Amino acid sequence: MAEMKTIATNGDIAYRCRQNGIIQPLLTDLYQITMAYAYWKSGKINDVAVFDLFFRKNPFQGEFTIFAGLEECLKFLQKFHYSDSDIEYLKQTLPPTIEQEFFEFLRQLTAKDITVYAIEEGSVVFPRVPLLRVDGPLIIVQLIETTLLTLVNYASLMATNAARYRMAAGKNIKLLEFGLRRAQGPDGGLSASKYCYVGGFDGTSNVLAGKLFHIPVRGTHAHSYITSFSDFGELQTRKLRDRRTNQDRDLVALSTEWRHQLSSLLHALPEEASDGELAALVSFAIAFPEGFVALVDTYDVQRTIKSIKHMPQARSRMGLGPGQLRLHLKRSGLLNFCSVALALNNLGYRAIGIRIDSGDLAYLSNKAREVFRTIADKYDIPWFADMMIMASNDINEETILSLNEQEHKIDCFGIGTHLVTCQRQPALGCVYKMVEINNLPRIKLSQDVGKVTMPGKKTAFRLFGADGHALIDLLQRSIETPPEVGQKVLCRHPFQESKRAYVIPTRVEPLFKVYWENGQIVGELPGLDEVRHRVQTSLKTLRQDHKRNLNPTPYKVAVSDVLYNFIHDLWLQNAPIGELS
Repeated sequence: MAEMKTIATNGDIAYRCRQNGIIQPLLTDLYQITMAYAYWKSGKINDVAVFDLFFRKNPFQGEFTIFAGLEECLKFLQKFHYSDSDIEYLKQTLPPTIEQEFFEFLRQLTAKDITVYAIEEGSVVFPRVPLLRVDGPLIIVQLIETTLLTLVNYASLMATNAARYRMAAGKNIKLLEFGLRRAQGPDGGLSASKYCYVGGFDGTSNVLAGKLFHIPVRGTHAHSYITSFSDFGELQTRKLRDRRTNQDRDLVALSTEWRHQLSSLLHALPEEASDGELAALVSFAIAFPEGFVALVDTYDVQRTIKSIKHMPQARSRMGLGPGQLRLHLKRSGLLNFCSVALALNNLGYRAIGIRIDSGDLAYLSNKAREVFRTIADKYDIPWFADMMIMASNDINEETILSLNEQEHKIDCFGIGTHLVTCQRQPALGCVYKMVEINNLPRIKLSQDVGKVTMPGKKTAFRLFGADGHALIDLLQRSIETPPEVGQKVLCRHPFQESKRAYVIPTRVEPLFKVYWENGQIVGELPGLDEVRHRVQTSLKTLRQDHKRNLNPTPYKVAVSDVLYNFIHDLWLQNAPIGELS
C-alpha cells in the first residue's frame, strides 16, 4: 500500500501519499505490449503520435461530469519504468518468437519524451472535450493507455456521483461516506473515499483513507454493540467524572432516573424500554462522553400503539381518555438515548446526536427532532433541540430527493453501497483515441456518428455568456487564434451542419494546461482540499437547468468553423465510396 510523506506548503503541512504500488507499467492490457512489439518490429520507434482521452456521454442521466484522477496519472508517468522482474515476467509470458532486443528496448523506456495537456482536476467537463491530450513517441503513448484510463474513469465517475449527492442534499447537510465494506475491493474502497471527498463529502469511515489522504474520519457503532449487552450487571464501569465537581458519578443511576422522568413527558412506558440497550449506551457514553453518537434503531426507534382502549393501565398511566388513539414512544432507542444525553448534560458534557439505520427516515427524523425540542423547552437546554440526526440505510440520490420533499429533519447522511459502487451507472466509458501520427491527422470512422473521432491537435476553451454562466465549450485546431472576449465566434455542432450559432463571449477560459513535460510535472499540483474546492467553484459556473436531477438541459460542446471543415474534409477522404449495381 501507499506510504505517507509530508510536504511543507506555504507554511502549512500538507499530506500527500506516494502512489499505490500496484499502479505500474504492467497494470495494463496485454494487447498494449503486443502492439508495442509490433510497432517496434515495424521500425516505428521514432514515430510520434497524439492521443485524446475523453468520454462520449455524461453519467447518471445527467449533463455534467467532474474530472478527477489527474494527479494519479502524473505520478504514474513520474515512476514509469519496467523493472527487472517485469522484464523477466514478460519474457515468460510473451511468445518465444519475441526478439530479445525488444525487452532491452522496454527496459530503457521512460515517459521523459511525453507532453501531457489536461483540464484542471476538479473541473466540470463534458462529452468529446479531451480531458488529457498526450503527445509523444508512439510506443510509449500507446503503452500508457490502459493505465491512464483506469486512473481517470473511476475517479471521475466517483467524484461526479459524490457531487450529485452533495447537490441533492444541499450545502448545509453533512455527508459521510460509509462504503468501504461494499466497495470493489480495497483499492476501490480507497479510491471511493478519496474521490467522494473531492466530490463534496465531508468525511469517511475509512481509517486508511483518512491517514493517506488526510480526510476527516467519522463513525458511530454497530447494532452488535447494542446487542452485546443484556443488562446493567454487565457494566464493568458505571461512573464518569463530573466536569463541574471533579467527582465520579454513577451514570447508570442518572440515566435511569432521567428515563423515568422522560417517560411521563414523552408518554412512554419505561419498563418496556430495553435495559440492555440503555446499558450499551451508558457504556459508550462513558467511553466517549464528548463524542456521544448512538444508533437508536436496534430494537425500536418508536412504536405505534393503535388500540389504547385495550390497554387500560397504560392508558391511565399516560393520562389518556378511553378510546383515544395516539402515537407513543415505546421500547425506544430514542428514549434511552435522551436519558443518557441528559445524564451526560448533568455532568457537563454534550451529546452529539443519533443515527437511524432503518424505517421511515423522514417520519422518524421529524419525531426525533420533535422529541429533542420538547426536552430542550422543558428543561431549558437550548442545544438539545439541535442535536444531530444522522440517517443511513442504503440511501441513494433519489432517496435524498424524496426525503427533501417530505421535509425531513436529517442533519447528516451516511451513504455506502449506492455511492461507492455507482449502482446507477457503474462505468464512465472514457476512451483513448489516436488523433495524429507523425503530424498527419487521423480519424476513426463509424456508422455510429457518436463514435467518429475529431482528428488532429486541438485546444479547448470555455465561453461565458452575459449572465456570467458557462455558455459553451469550443474545440479548435491548435493552429487557430484563440477566441477573444467581445468578438463574435461561430460555433458549430461537429457532425450536424445546420446546428450552428454565433457567440460573443464575456469571458474566455482556456481549458488545457501543460502538466507534464521533459520528464517532470510542470508546476505545483493542488492538494486534495484545493481540488475539492475547485469542484464546487466549477459547478457554480453552470446554470441550474444543466444541473437539475430531472431532464437537465444538455450543455453545448461545439467546434470552430475551421475544425468543422477539417473534420469533414478528412471524413470524405477516408470514407470508402460505395458502388450501386
